[in-house]
Amino acid sequence: MDVQRLEKIRESFRRELDCTVDFWLKHSHDTEHGGFFTCLGRDGQVYDELKYVWLQGRQVWMYCRLYRTVPRFHREELLQAAKAGGVFLRKHARVGGSSGPWKCAFCLTRDGKAVKIQRTIFSECFYILALDELSRVTDNSDMQRGGAAVLENVSVDGTELQGCVGRLQNPGHTLEAGWFLLQYSSLWGLQDLQNTAISCFMEGPFQSGWDQEHGGLFYFLDVDGHCPTQLEWNMKLWWPHCEALVAFLMAYTQTQRPEVLERFTQVYDYTFKHFPDALSGEWFGYLSREGKVALDFKGGPFKGFFHVPRCLLMCEAMLDQILDSK
Repeated sequence: MDVQRLEKIRESFRRELDCTVDFWLKHSHDTEHGGFFTCLGRDGQVYDELKYVWLQGRQVWMYCRLYRTVPRFHREELLQAAKAGGVFLRKHARVGGSSGPWKCAFCLTRDGKAVKIQRTIFSECFYILALDELSRVTDNSDMQRGGAAVLENVSVDGTELQGCVGRLQNPGHTLEAGWFLLQYSSLWGLQDLQNTAISCFMEGPFQSGWDQEHGGLFYFLDVDGHCPTQLEWNMKLWWPHCEALVAFLMAYTQTQRPEVLERFTQVYDYTFKHFPDALSGEWFGYLSREGKVALDFKGGPFKGFFHVPRCLLMCEAMLDQILDSK
């Protein structure tokens, strides 16, 4: 098959995609109650006003994916349609309250009242996929203080909870999530995600979580600077430092940025000075704010054979990689 034939085929795909998008933009939007009509006749007439949650989710996902990945669809009308669909889903799709296992309705009335709930998980799957893709095109600008903080607890739709529970931060969890995101971004070549992982999940939490007076990472913080309710908030625990070592060294292997390597060595100096037990081996787990051993056991209900060896294994391998490349 020659190149010209393939170009004509490609053009037919483009033309049909444009036509399909225009059809749904023109006929499916419910401007009165929100969401989308999905039961449409040949000429776009609505023949059933029931709204099927999994199809609502699919349409939000599709608008977002087109907006995000295809330049000719990077149009405000697609973005606003996706946002409106997301608002309808978050307002009406979930049933059964906010506690315990939750379900999404299978179909809703035009104004969002549940009509039918199925045992299958299609509604839930496309509800989640829709909101995930929507977050990618809206940059999560309405969640967790505009990206300036990573909170330990949020509501099921990602918004901030009221009170001390909603203000809680855990630098260790955030740094761990950061290197999870780095691995994923490296696997799929996602540069934006790599930047987010380093700036929002590593650099920011490190700046706020590092004890400028005594060194080391605090265990808990309050995002507004109040005293956390956890009495152990200012202790220095083994596992957040393990996560920080992995996170910053992994960031350096991917970016070669010298400031990231400086963060790694800063954490290394503190960690290897305070946690390893030179007499009996392994690491102490619980230090006071000043860096003194508070509890001298090596294992317990929360500390076992995991964080320390995983950190050492991963960092050794990454250092091998760095040094071999030099």
